[in-house]
Amino acid sequence: MRSNLAGPRLLLRRLREVMAEPINAQERLDKIVVLIAANVVAEVCSVYILRADGVLELYATEGLKREAVHQASLRVGQGLVGLIAAEARPLNLPNARAHPAFAYLPETGEEAYNSFLGVPILRAGRTLGVLVVQNQSHRTYYEDEVEALQTTAMVIAEMVAAGELEAIAKPGTALDLSRPIRFHGVGLADGVGLGHVVLHEPRVVVTNLIAEDSDHEKTRLEGAINRLRLSIDGLLSSGDVAQMGEHRDVLEAYRMFAYDRGWIRKIEEAIRNGLTAEAAVEKVQSDMRARMLRQTDPYLRERLHDLDDLAHRLIRELMGRQHGPTTSDLPQDAIIVARTMGAAELLDYGRDRIRALVLEEGGPTSHVTIVARALGIATVSQVQDIVSLADAGDAIIVDGDAGEVYLRPAADVQQAYGEKVRFRARRQAQYRRLRNKPSVTKDGVEIRLLMNAGLLVDLPHIAEAGAAGVGLFRTELQFMVASSFPRMSEQLSQYAQVLDAVGGRPVTFRSLDIGGDKVLPYLRSIQEENPAMGWRALRLGLDRPGLLRTQVRALLRAAVGRELKLMFPMVSHVEEFIKARELVERELKHSRRHGHPVPETIRLGVMVEVPSLLFQLDELMTEVDFISIGSNDLFQFFCAVDRGNTRVADRFDTLGVGFLRALKLILDAANRAHVPVTLCGEIAGRPLEAMALIGLGFRDLSMSPASLGPVKAMLRSLDAGRLSARLLPRLEPGHPDRDVRAFLRQFAAEQDVAL
Repeated sequence: MRSNLAGPRLLLRRLREVMAEPINAQERLDKIVVLIAANVVAEVCSVYILRADGVLELYATEGLKREAVHQASLRVGQGLVGLIAAEARPLNLPNARAHPAFAYLPETGEEAYNSFLGVPILRAGRTLGVLVVQNQSHRTYYEDEVEALQTTAMVIAEMVAAGELEAIAKPGTALDLSRPIRFHGVGLADGVGLGHVVLHEPRVVVTNLIAEDSDHEKTRLEGAINRLRLSIDGLLSSGDVAQMGEHRDVLEAYRMFAYDRGWIRKIEEAIRNGLTAEAAVEKVQSDMRARMLRQTDPYLRERLHDLDDLAHRLIRELMGRQHGPTTSDLPQDAIIVARTMGAAELLDYGRDRIRALVLEEGGPTSHVTIVARALGIATVSQVQDIVSLADAGDAIIVDGDAGEVYLRPAADVQQAYGEKVRFRARRQAQYRRLRNKPSVTKDGVEIRLLMNAGLLVDLPHIAEAGAAGVGLFRTELQFMVASSFPRMSEQLSQYAQVLDAVGGRPVTFRSLDIGGDKVLPYLRSIQEENPAMGWRALRLGLDRPGLLRTQVRALLRAAVGRELKLMFPMVSHVEEFIKARELVERELKHSRRHGHPVPETIRLGVMVEVPSLLFQLDELMTEVDFISIGSNDLFQFFCAVDRGNTRVADRFDTLGVGFLRALKLILDAANRAHVPVTLCGEIAGRPLEAMALIGLGFRDLSMSPASLGPVKAMLRSLDAGRLSARLLPRLEPGHPDRDVRAFLRQFAAEQDVAL
């Protein structure tokens, strides 16, 4: 028999009245279940709320035994209620007891009821509880009754999110929304950050759920959708985006969803049932997110991000909101949480208040990672679904060393990490006391410690950390954070400021390493299957000499009266360096011919990072003034391992015998030719690896500012001669023990080396 359903819109109006009453949470829930039972002509209406321990607790009921409230419970997956929570979708049964998942709770007195309708209480696709109606008669509930229940569930979800139900929770229990969650991701920048969540693209909180005029809401929706479609169409038709490959694919997916009638029809139906336009978008997206999160197809899960972004854009259109908090909104201990973001966006926040960065997407060579590392911001990536699970202001701990993130951490975890931060601070204070001490080993070997940099904000660290100079200045970072290609005058100003800031210390500039996987937003890119090994760095510079000449001219003028050290990356053949040197010589002649002053000395070098150069070392050494080993790229090309691929990145050791032999080969060739050699990259900044490099014979190491203190503490406690005498024989063919890492740890323990 058809119920005398009064309609979702009438139900919503009555719900609004209940929500406005000055009563406590339990009274409000009790009134809501009575209201729903009357509206759907159900003999039972019950609300189950999900606790942090994975238990669904009965919080209110009309029709079951009242004494079962806060006593009856089911685990997620247990019974029909648990099944709905696990699968996040409605269940509509004419004979509930015949269902294989049915579980009988004797304390509730529900044995008399046969028909069953349950819907999940969802927020941002996350299950917070279950709303149920039941009848004695065998009946299937109508679609508009399901819709009415889902809409009411949305109202209850906002009660949970607002913390209203925490006041009536049983002592010793907490709701799932406040449950501590531990994520294991990939640590991209060392450090530990304790603070509070700032969502990079915060969800707009929809507070006005119930519409006064559905026709007006439908008109608002149509206007917002039209504006959204126009903006996406405009981007796709612009020349800047037309050839951008992957970026275009994302926009095409946006356009497909923006024109999808099925998606829009669901939103319109929710409006007809009495929701505001923005509440309707949120409800439909929450339902779709809950379903898609449970899909195993990776393509469908990936499309979820597109749908999420589109829904958030549409809600912002409806509410007239811009995305992102302003700097003045940031707490003093901000931890930025984002799906992904650009390097310039991170810099917009300013460095002073950011304690850490958490990303769902991004690898160690992504632009934002490079900038975060340069700024000393602890960063963890590959943290799945944290954007959906975190709310602005949530307490959070980010451990960039271990690659772990703790959302809403328990008190004991906060205490442990508080002690860890204090310990790190004490160690940093010890390192600062070493900054003016000589960088010399116990047996008198001088090791020159240099700093990697790429932005002007890095350079104040040079004196603070006691670096002897800048061993690698990544000039491309200025280009990556700019909105358009920097003019020659802008480049000149940047390079002059760098040379001024280091106070007479040496600086080695690396020419532009752009292209491939370092795409500039204002330059058209090409699709490449292996961008790291593609059209990038010096290859691009020689093919587009205008870019390289402009940079060289800016460097020559910035270094007037000083030394200019310039090295070229991604050199595969000696002839490429010779062509680059000829370009510099032409620019030098041009400057002199036009009466421009020039640097006092010019030294040109190569960054050795392509294995083919290992078989051209003698020829190379006769042409260059110096070399620098780019250990990051050299290692990944040497082992054919993508450092950004977590499936394989940990399978190969930078202290493997093969790679150490290759480094020794380069060092020996440079020493024979009396060519200075520096090693840059991540392995130079880790004390154990730096110890191995010193044992091989390296005397110039360049690393991030944060690594200078730990490496200096290590080398000052090291006998380099004794280490070399024991390490080098292990690299000879036939040595029985090839585990260099274990040997170094044992040596450090025996010799009391500070690691």
